[in-house]
Amino acid sequence: MNGPEIVSREEWLAARKELLAREKQFDRERDALSERRRALPMVEITEPYTFEGPNGAASLIDLFDGRPQLIVYHFMLAPEWDAGCTGCSLLADNIGHLAHLHAAGTSFAAVSRAPLANITKFRERMEWNFPWFSSHGTSFNYDFHVTMDESVTPVLFNFRTKEELRDAGIGSWALTGEQHGLSVFLRQDDRVFHTYSTYSRGTDLLNGTFNYLDLTPLGRQEEAGIMNWVRHHDDYGDRTTEDGCRHHDS
Repeated sequence: MNGPEIVSREEWLAARKELLAREKQFDRERDALSERRRALPMVEITEPYTFEGPNGAASLIDLFDGRPQLIVYHFMLAPEWDAGCTGCSLLADNIGHLAHLHAAGTSFAAVSRAPLANITKFRERMEWNFPWFSSHGTSFNYDFHVTMDESVTPVLFNFRTKEELRDAGIGSWALTGEQHGLSVFLRQDDRVFHTYSTYSRGTDLLNGTFNYLDLTPLGRQEEAGIMNWVRHHDDYGDRTTEDGCRHHDS
């Protein structure tokens, strides 16, 4: 296993200070980017989506649970799948205690296209307790471009058309089936507005495991393929388990 160059403490300190200057620059750039994100215009949602949750039918405004902001994670779990995407599951394992978001007037919910019974079975297996709703039978996944089916709506993944994706060398994985993503909504009385969505690498900041690994010399260890080592957290004893999806840089 190869590691970094071995140097004296003085040489290490000089290199660390040089990197620290870059890190501080990145922090300032990230703060400026976050400010621009908050300043994005918003679009009113008028489609009367009806989700299914543990307490029955729920509208999009119900997912706010009385708070002014809502973050929705588009979790890849198709109706015919027995288990959710391993990459989405890794991110779900990194969701913290929601009391902190709630204290800031923000609710969180996952939404998948699978029927609620499938979601419930997998959720119980994974021992998660965050709110998770089914959009089965609605256009929600298609409208937010996390289910690709040209017979329903034109392909638009990560804000690129099918032609743009092909011109950029993005493979067929982005043109059909389920994708992951995250969308943010703001509520004003009984009106709901869509303020932000992100896909692909845009969800990296939510994944604590990735951010921890990025601090280490060996990093994410993806030499054999992007997220090649990732499994459901109860599957690491069986390295032959096939991944249910792949997250890509697009």
